[in-house]
Amino acid sequence: MDTVVTALPLHLVVRTLEEDIVLGYLHPRERLIETDLMNRFGILRHTARTALARLVQLGLVEHRKNVGACVRSFSHREVMELYEMRELLECEALSRMQCPARTEDIATLTAMQQAHDQAVEQRDARQVFRANMAFHTTLFALCPNKVLVEAIRNYAVQTHAIRSSLARLDHAQDKARAEHHAMIQALAQGNRTELLRLGKQHLTPSRDEYLATNKAYMHSFTG
Repeated sequence: MDTVVTALPLHLVVRTLEEDIVLGYLHPRERLIETDLMNRFGILRHTARTALARLVQLGLVEHRKNVGACVRSFSHREVMELYEMRELLECEALSRMQCPARTEDIATLTAMQQAHDQAVEQRDARQVFRANMAFHTTLFALCPNKVLVEAIRNYAVQTHAIRSSLARLDHAQDKARAEHHAMIQALAQGNRTELLRLGKQHLTPSRDEYLATNKAYMHSFTG
C-alpha cells in the first residue's frame, strides 16, 4: 500500500518556517525553494507559494533578483535602524504602563514566565521561542495604546532572522530568562527607571551578535 502523506495546514507551514528562521535552522540569504517545501510538508505548489508570500508579508523572507525567495538578510544600517525603532516603540510602551502594575497583571506575567522557564530548562528551542513571544505579548499588552502594541509586534517579527544568531545558545536564553524576572520585579515594585533600563538592555545582544557574525557580508552589502 502506498504511503499517504498528510499535507500540513498553511498556518502550520508558516509557523514552522518562522521558527526555523528565528532558531537559525534557515540562515539569512538561504534560498527557499517551492519544490523543497512541497516535499517537506506534503503540500501543493499553490500552498508553498502562499506560505512564501505570507513570510514576505511578515518581513521574514525576500525575493532577490536571479535568486528567488530567500531568508531576509540585512545591511548594517538596516539592523541599526530596525533596533532603533524597536527601542523607541518598546520603551514608549513601557513608559505608558501602570507602574506598579496591578497584582493580577503581575500574576499573569509570572505564570507566562514560568512556562518560559520550563522551556529553557528543558532546552526545547521551539517552545522557548513560543514561550518567549507569549511573555512579551503579555508584557506589552499592559500598554493602553493598542496601535503601539501592534507596531511592537510587527517590528519584533521583522527582526526574527536577526535574533537567530543567539536563539539556540543556552547562555543567551538563561540571560533573557533572568531579565524577564527582573522586568516583572521592576513592574511589581513600581521602579520604572529600572524597567526602562532592562527594556533597552534586553534588545541589544541579538543585534550585536548578528552584526558581529555577518560583518564580512555587510561590508560588501550593496542591496
